[in-house]
Amino acid sequence: MELKLMMEKLGAPQTHLGLKSMIKEVDEDLDGKLSFREFLLIFHKAAAGELQEESGLMSLAKLSEIDVALEGVKGAKNFFEAKVQALASASKFEAELKAERDERKREEEKRRIRQAAFRELKATFST
Repeated sequence: MELKLMMEKLGAPQTHLGLKSMIKEVDEDLDGKLSFREFLLIFHKAAAGELQEESGLMSLAKLSEIDVALEGVKGAKNFFEAKVQALASASKFEAELKAERDERKREEEKRRIRQAAFRELKATFST
């Protein structure tokens, strides 16, 4: 799903089958997922000319590269700072989701405790 969203944000959306074939092309451990190492392998293979020109991975590599000779060091710096900022905002979003899940768990636990206390109180009046 992350790869799908990233490709859409880069302006190169892929079909489900296209995404699966992209993953398969660099999935060294055959788990059907991209580890960080496998993600970096995309760029290594692109630099070595080992990716097919029309593959989604080549599109990803081209969309994610920056020509320092053309953009200059400052342009490259801005490019990578923007990438880091995007990753940081994604991490904040994940942290917010985790906090919401934790809060729901705490509320559920409180509810269970109240129910158990009610049942116990009910049992004392029933006897």
